[in-house]
Amino acid sequence: MTFFRNISYKKNIAYLFSCAIFFIITSCEEDLTKNKGKENKNFPSQIINNANIIQRDSGFVTMRAKAPIIEKYELIDSPYTVARKGIDIQFFDKKKPKIPGTIKAKYAKFYDYKKFYEAKGNVRITTNEGDRFAMQSVYWDQIKKSIYTRDTVYVTRKDGSTLIGAHGMRAKDDFSEYVFYQNSGDFATPQISESKK
Repeated sequence: MTFFRNISYKKNIAYLFSCAIFFIITSCEEDLTKNKGKENKNFPSQIINNANIIQRDSGFVTMRAKAPIIEKYELIDSPYTVARKGIDIQFFDKKKPKIPGTIKAKYAKFYDYKKFYEAKGNVRITTNEGDRFAMQSVYWDQIKKSIYTRDTVYVTRKDGSTLIGAHGMRAKDDFSEYVFYQNSGDFATPQISESKK
């Protein structure tokens, strides 16, 4: 009798042990599935060190960009490209190919699908005409061809006149037109010669 009790007791222990192993394996599989669903994809798919990028349109160079490092995040729902250590861009106009405009900033980000740029930190823009803009941040909506900021904007025109937009500005992306908010400045006026009597 004791012998059969020991056998059935051992069978019960083996059965319980098997059940425990089954539940442990099943719960591990569930955890692995959950982790796969929450897998982090927000990491750079491309990293370019000492980047020197040239963009052309029908053979004409439209832009040159230099940055210490550029990272592309392409595996997420809203892909973007970022230059965390600053960027220096030259942009060219076919009418004035030898006089590029420039944009310099300590940080820049480009959203691929939205065609939307942002630049931050000591932003400096010089137009093809020679006008210089200084601000802390600027945003460029490439689809709407609009550039804007809510930061104070300091402008020095090529004729020496200055302008301050205390509450930002909105401009066409070629700077052919711009509007300043609560502006003040010192404008150069043409000299009018008096006729001799």
